[in-house]
Order: sequence, then structure tokens, then C-alpha cells
Amino acid sequence: MPRNPLFKAYLALVAVCFFWGTTYLGIRMSLETFPPLVLVAVRYTISGSLMLVFALARGLHLPRGRELFHACCSGLLVLGVGNGALVFAEVIIPSGIAGLIITMSPFWMVGAEAMLPGGARLHGPTLGGMAVGLAGASLLFLPDLGPGAIDHNLLNGFLILQIGMAAWCFGSIYQRRKSGKAHPVIAGGVQQIAAGVTLLPFAFLLPHAPIQWSVRGVSALVYLVIFGSLVGYSAYVYAMDRLPVAIVSVYPYVNAIVAVALGWLFYRERFGLLEAVSMIVIFGSVAMVKRYSLKPTKNR
Repeated sequence: MPRNPLFKAYLALVAVCFFWGTTYLGIRMSLETFPPLVLVAVRYTISGSLMLVFALARGLHLPRGRELFHACCSGLLVLGVGNGALVFAEVIIPSGIAGLIITMSPFWMVGAEAMLPGGARLHGPTLGGMAVGLAGASLLFLPDLGPGAIDHNLLNGFLILQIGMAAWCFGSIYQRRKSGKAHPVIAGGVQQIAAGVTLLPFAFLLPHAPIQWSVRGVSALVYLVIFGSLVGYSAYVYAMDRLPVAIVSVYPYVNAIVAVALGWLFYRERFGLLEAVSMIVIFGSVAMVKRYSLKPTKNR
């Protein structure tokens, strides 16, 4: 029986769904040892360097000129800002809640497409779905609403993640539109080292808390390098290059479920009825946005 030509692409998407779900816990554990900026810079410098060494050893095509510039730009947006925002957010909010909030990233993907030339316009049902999603996210704040009280850490983490999701989505679309001759996995390695090397000077020159060495924190960093970056990000770049954006964008759903389960299991992070209802509402709103954003408007 002939194999589906997209079998590898779908297998890559499965890897993204699982391994990236576990990285939320890996980031929280790594933060027990490394300050946020150091963690992001070191992680991507190591993983990107390993990818480039592999490419050179195999004699694979490396991006050059404009192709190199485009890969570096998308890497800074997707990893430097996008993943960096997640790491900073996890300093102040639970990893499972961060994973849940990031399921709203398709809103940014649809919005980014609408703002860029040639993208589909936003219309009523799509905007309505986004409004429902924001209402679902607001449920996360209800347990803290007392006499004039609100969880400022949760609010700040939510806003930081919005910046990260915007950068991630713009960078992903930019990467897709500017793809070159290099294999997408090798281009992903260039993106990683571009983000890591760019952040290294800031990580070690700006004041930050001292590194608190621990076996668990270092082991978590190694896990992030191998399964979050080498396996997970390479699989994401490959899937983005081979599959429609609408299909690839299902991964935050699975990531959120894995992140919530692991956060509760290892750290007993809060996840009660309100969080469950919020998850259901957000998932439903994202499904609504994705469904209606695929339909052309009448004036197109």
C-alpha cells in the first residue's frame, strides 16, 4: 500500500502536539536554575549550533544572502520574542495556565493574515469568535475578583503572552512566505541560532538573578534543547512547510491539555471548574474562528 505523501508531515505535527506540550513543564523546571533571558539564549544557541554542525557534516544547503536574512528575522520573531515571552510569563503564572492562554494563538494568526498583503479579511463570525474567546479567558480571573482585588501576576502574564503570540504568528507567516531552497529543518536551525546568539549579550550583560545550579534545572534545559528545539521546533518548521496553516494550528489544543495535566501532576497547579469552563469556551471559540476564517467573504 503506497504511503500518503504527507505522512511525514502529519507525523511531525504529532511530535509538535506532544513534545511542545511537555515543554511548558520543562520551562518551569529550568527556571528553578536559570534566569529567563539566560534560559532562552543558551537553549537556542546550543540547539541551533547542533543543527548547523549536522548540516555542515552532511553537506546540506545552508541559507545565504536574502534567504539567510529572512531565516534570521523569522527566528528572532518566533523564538526570540515569541518563546521568550512564554518563558518570562512562566516566571509569574502557572505553566498549565500559560498553555491554556496560548491556545488563543490562532486569533493572532488570523489577524496577522488579515493585516498582511493578500490575507483574508476579518468578518463578523470571526470577530464574534474572538470575542467569545476573550470572554472565556476572562473566566481565569474570576477566582481573584474580590473587593477591588485582581491577580496582577496573571494579568501581566496574559499580556506578555499576547506579545509573544503576536510575534510568533507574524514570524511564522513571514517564514512561510519567504521560504527558500534550504530544507525547512535546516532553516529552523538557522532561526534558532539567530535567536540564541542575538540574545546572548543581553543575557549575560544585563543584571539578573544568579544561576542556581540544580540537577533538575539542568536536566530540564537538556530536555528543552533535545525535545523542545531539535525535535519539536524542527518538526514544527517541517509541518508548517508541508501542511496548511489551519491544520498545523491545532497543536495548541493538545499542548494545553498536556501542559495542564503535567502542571497539576508535578506542581499541583490550580485547575478547577472555572479553569475547565474557560478551556472549553476558548477551545470552542478558536474552532469557530478557524471554521469561519476558512470561508471567503462575499465581496472577495
